[in-house]
Amino acid sequence: MFNQIDIGFFWASFWFYLSSFIMFSIYAGSKKSSAGKTGMLLFCIAFVLQSSGLVSRWIVSSHPPLATMFEYSLTMSWIIAVWFIAMIFRYRRMILGVIVSPVLVMVLVISSMLPKDASALMPALQSYWFYIHVTLAAASEGAFLVAAGAGIVLLLRSGRKNGEDPVISVEYLDELVSGAIRIGYPVFTIGALFAGAIWANYAWGRFWSWDPKETGALVIWLFYTLVLHQNVRGRWQGRTLAKMSIIGLGIIMLSFLGNLFLGGLHSYI
Repeated sequence: MFNQIDIGFFWASFWFYLSSFIMFSIYAGSKKSSAGKTGMLLFCIAFVLQSSGLVSRWIVSSHPPLATMFEYSLTMSWIIAVWFIAMIFRYRRMILGVIVSPVLVMVLVISSMLPKDASALMPALQSYWFYIHVTLAAASEGAFLVAAGAGIVLLLRSGRKNGEDPVISVEYLDELVSGAIRIGYPVFTIGALFAGAIWANYAWGRFWSWDPKETGALVIWLFYTLVLHQNVRGRWQGRTLAKMSIIGLGIIMLSFLGNLFLGGLHSYI
């Protein structure tokens, strides 16, 4: 019975996150603070439920919830929630829920379609480098997904007249997109590439093997290297940067789901 409690927490958190997204959307459209506060309450409840689910998963499987695609997506969505809570404490703007909650719900929808069985770690995963690699990769991709969410809202917002939506500005959204990418890029570089290569050498005796997952990580890194380079030089900003963040979202999703069809050394995650 206990080995199913983590799945129960997952579904409960999913519905609370979805409900918070609905309330944040109502807040964005109506500017009623009661809707925003309700969205925040629902989000916090969902976060507590999800955190409880991750702890339960850890107890059930006897290892941190990072070993399967389901566990990775859960951890990534939890990190996205942490990003949101941190931004709320810093900026004190409930409208951020419209940016973060739909991205988080999207990740959880993908999670719901993945195998959810908990199992013991295979030998290749029994390394602290594995935990460093996966945790930092999830944190960086969570930042990139937040950037994409802000990019989508920026494109929708920039089509309106100035002053039509005083809750959030294009300038603020542009700053959020670039800021999330600048945070995510070095974390991805250290975690997905360097720590991943060290773990690969520990597990398989070589730093790089052109595995589909490794190739996907390299493509993501090269893409955001270009995006960050152009942004720092002042060339890709505003709508262009927003579009690039959305393209980045697509690349991340292809890399994440690609090994379901392509297999490879990472086929178990």
